[in-house]
Amino acid sequence: MTEREYNQCVNLYADNVYRFILKNLRHEEDAKDVVQGAFEKLWRNREQVDNEKCKSFLFTVAYNQMIDHIRKHKRMVLKDEFNENVKTTSQQQHDSKKILHAALERLNETQRSLVMLKDYEGYSYEEIGKITGLNESQVKVYLHRARLQLREFIVKPENII
Repeated sequence: MTEREYNQCVNLYADNVYRFILKNLRHEEDAKDVVQGAFEKLWRNREQVDNEKCKSFLFTVAYNQMIDHIRKHKRMVLKDEFNENVKTTSQQQHDSKKILHAALERLNETQRSLVMLKDYEGYSYEEIGKITGLNESQVKVYLHRARLQLREFIVKPENII
C-alpha cells in the first residue's frame, strides 16, 4: 500500500470505523483513541497490507483494539470497586474498634485488665491469676461478668454496625 492509497483508505473508511466503534463503546474520546490506534497500526503495516483488503484489515484491527480497551476498562472498574470495598471494610473495622474501645472503657479496671489479658494477650486463667493476684475461679467469674457487660453494650441497636 502506498502513501496515497493509505490516505484514500482514511478518507473512505474513517467515518465508518469511528461510527462502528462509537456504537459499541458509547464514549467519544475512547472511540477516537481506538480508531486512531487502528489507523496507526495500518500505517505501520502498510507495506504488508494489500490495498483491496485495507477495509477488512482496518475493521479487524479496530475491533481487536476495542475489545482490548473494554477488557482494560473492566479491570480498572473492578479495581476501583475493589478499592471502594476495601475502604468500606476499613471504615467498618474502624467503627468496630471504636465501639469495642467504648465498651472496654465502661468496664472497671480489674475487668478491663482481665479481658485484655485473656482475649487480647491470650494468657490462661492460671497465668492471669498470678499476674493479678486473684485465684483462678475469681478470674473466671470476673471475666464472665465483664464479657456479659461487653456483650450488653455492643449489641445495643445504636452500636450495631
